[in-house]
Amino acid sequence: MSAKGDRLHLRLDAEQKAMLEAASRAAGDTVSTFVLKAATEAAADVLADRRVFVLDQDAWQVFDEALQRPPQDIAGLRELLTGPTVLDPPQGGTPR
Repeated sequence: MSAKGDRLHLRLDAEQKAMLEAASRAAGDTVSTFVLKAATEAAADVLADRRVFVLDQDAWQVFDEALQRPPQDIAGLRELLTGPTVLDPPQGGTPR
């Protein structure tokens, strides 16, 4: 692991700071170590939910079979995905 050189600055109110200080003391860590551990674990959880999912044997078989089926046209889906959305500005105007 390389030496730590980058810094991250946070703005927080007195109540947030007091909570982090109390929690870090309870964990036996410095505030920096406590916050870095908590933030890193939270980041890993967020990313894992987007990259990894676990299925049992039966669910995996159903999932794999679905992936092997040829694609199908679903009525109206192409139009839905290529048409304007509520986020698009109206024709000739500004966004809603």
